[in-house]
Amino acid sequence: MKLRQLKLITLFLSCSIPLFARQTLKPFPQHVNYFPGSIKPNHLTQTQLDNTVKTFYTQWKKRFIKHSPGKDEDFVWFENKDKKQCVSEGQGYGMIIVALMAGYDASAKDIYDKLYRYVKAHPTGKSKNLMAWAQYSNGKSTDNTAATDGDMDIAYSLLLADKQWGSKGEINYLAEAKARINAIMQYEINHKTWTVLLSDGVESESKDYFDTRSSDFMPSHFKAFELATHDNKWDKVVDAGYKLFAEIQARYSPEAGLIPDFIVNLNKKPKPAPANFLESPYDGYYNYNACRDPWRLATDYLLTGDKRSKQIVAKINRWIRSTTNNDTYNLSAGYTLAGNDIKHRYFEALSFVAPFAVSAMVDRKNQTWLNKVWDYLVAFKLKDYDYYDNSIKMMDLIIVSGNYWEVR
Repeated sequence: MKLRQLKLITLFLSCSIPLFARQTLKPFPQHVNYFPGSIKPNHLTQTQLDNTVKTFYTQWKKRFIKHSPGKDEDFVWFENKDKKQCVSEGQGYGMIIVALMAGYDASAKDIYDKLYRYVKAHPTGKSKNLMAWAQYSNGKSTDNTAATDGDMDIAYSLLLADKQWGSKGEINYLAEAKARINAIMQYEINHKTWTVLLSDGVESESKDYFDTRSSDFMPSHFKAFELATHDNKWDKVVDAGYKLFAEIQARYSPEAGLIPDFIVNLNKKPKPAPANFLESPYDGYYNYNACRDPWRLATDYLLTGDKRSKQIVAKINRWIRSTTNNDTYNLSAGYTLAGNDIKHRYFEALSFVAPFAVSAMVDRKNQTWLNKVWDYLVAFKLKDYDYYDNSIKMMDLIIVSGNYWEVR
């Protein structure tokens, strides 16, 4: 009888462990208390804010989470632009979003694990712990190099997954996160200037070794990376980025406070990149990369209270409110560093609008402006915009609604 009881207890425990590992420990909504003095939209109830996020997530998930036929993998759909089905940047966005929406989405863990299996199936040539930056519609990678921002979001999402579901299941999220964080430090950080490299394909002898993409500076991610790995080199990356941004603001955008898409010459006298440096004639402007800077920077203040973050975005907040006359309908899709609209960009782009909502959160004097930006952002329909605009909107709705929790 005692032997039978022991067998039953053993069976119970063996079944309970995986069940526990699947529990959602921080279910949406979380209603985070951000750093004192931070604000959220106050013209709506918390329930209304949460419901807006839920509704948009359901739409976003239906359109952009796709399954790889014949494989136990999912990917965030790039809509086959240039014949690409997925880019690592989008995969990173999706993995953070899904991890944060667990609880509301009962299938979040299953989706997350499939998204990560897709990441694992597409490594770079340098490291199995970095993701090849893009895949064609046939599932094959376009090349074997990474995009740094995608790797950073993927690594951060794994830290979220560890806090959300624990790491005792099929995937050891924490171990995978640490491996990826260490690979990022090894291959995607310049160890001379402590700035962020464009890719793992950039080496010390490369012509762009002392260049960076401003939106790859994610200080709240870097602080979480240090906590997870106990690698204090991440402190150097945070300090170098804030110093660089303050210098660029002061020298090239003293009125608007804007940071360009790309910054070059980091080992000498940093300056905005020249036209067509990498992507477009506007590589030295506040364009489709730098539009994410207010979100990435302000998030650090919301979570950690870093005053450097607030100082930088406060300048941007003052300028955007002034140049638009506090009217969201005057927002444009791109600006010169002097704060002038890029010609022929007088249209709505959610990738520009949404980050201004996050940056507004750092100060109570932006309350009315924040309320307006929220309403303006929410009014746009998912069907009218692409993967990039909608994914940034989704991410920023989670933050602005007060549901972006810190990894500790």
